[in-house]
Amino acid sequence: MKTILVAGAVSMLLALFGTPLIIGVLRRQGYGQPIRVEGPKSHETKRGTPTMGGAVMVLATLVGYLVGHVATHDPMSASGLLVLFLMAGLGLVGFIDDFLKISRQTSVGLRSGAKLTGQLVVGTVFALEVLQHPDGYDLTPADAHLSFLRDFGPAIGVLPFVIWIVILIAGFSNGVNLTDGLDGLATGSVVLVLAAYVLIGIWEERNDCTTFLSRQCYQIRDPLDLAVVAAAVTGACFGFLWWNAPPAKIFMGDTGSLALGGVLAGLAVCTKTQLLLMILGGLFVITTLSVIIQVSVFKATKLRTGRGIRVFRMSPLHNHFDMLGWAETTIVIRFWLISGLCVALALGIFYAEWLAT
Repeated sequence: MKTILVAGAVSMLLALFGTPLIIGVLRRQGYGQPIRVEGPKSHETKRGTPTMGGAVMVLATLVGYLVGHVATHDPMSASGLLVLFLMAGLGLVGFIDDFLKISRQTSVGLRSGAKLTGQLVVGTVFALEVLQHPDGYDLTPADAHLSFLRDFGPAIGVLPFVIWIVILIAGFSNGVNLTDGLDGLATGSVVLVLAAYVLIGIWEERNDCTTFLSRQCYQIRDPLDLAVVAAAVTGACFGFLWWNAPPAKIFMGDTGSLALGGVLAGLAVCTKTQLLLMILGGLFVITTLSVIIQVSVFKATKLRTGRGIRVFRMSPLHNHFDMLGWAETTIVIRFWLISGLCVALALGIFYAEWLAT
């Protein structure tokens, strides 16, 4: 527990006091956010706001995790390090994308194929490595199973497992990226999901099969260290949100959104709550579906009638309400509430399953 507190506090302080330093550097270099031409007109005021702030969150998380373990003499774990690798790897992909955008002063960075390739490479390495590194109880960070509240059903095999995990990672990293369209929206929503993973990690540790063998126990490697990772990222998000809240002084960019989406997917894999993440991160699922619906209906109707029909005024979903004239803070707070409801529902299901077994 001390490691959780120290890691979270250190990462929060680093992000809180480090972000304004980065803001100054980015402003001096002229690294401002390009704005989509077809986007809401209200976003024009955001043009030039420093971006790539996600790098602060990634660095604060890594340092917070390291300091937490050094200060408490608590050994690091394979599970925790692999989730941090996933965060840093996807953050690097996002950083390259952000840098290309600001250097070209356009809203287009890496080509979609190149960005997806980077996500696939990092995700594949993670998916293969979580099946390795057994501990003294022969537990690996993950097994080749699907999971909801724990593993279920027979093993699906290494190749199908890797494909599924890569899809999960790409889906959630892009889902957080799509949600990151209004000041503080993605950051605040991710904090709620991360807080849930701190609780899940602690609960799984308290009911670990290696120390508490019963029908209710969990066969998870390093659940407490996964809570440390979640706490470190939560602290970094809190510190960054101080400056990212409306009106934002800095944006996280793809550096932050891809990294945060990767962390959520990594925690889901290693805590064996892969499908539960669909409920925990319900806001990101809804946002992604809004884009899929918009594009699919537009293309289908254009193919049939020659005139595409738009379900929403603009996607992702938050832009639809922006175009309707809702205040940005109203959209952000209400979407945070939706995210909170999804997290509460998922935690209720998680706890109810433990009581029922």
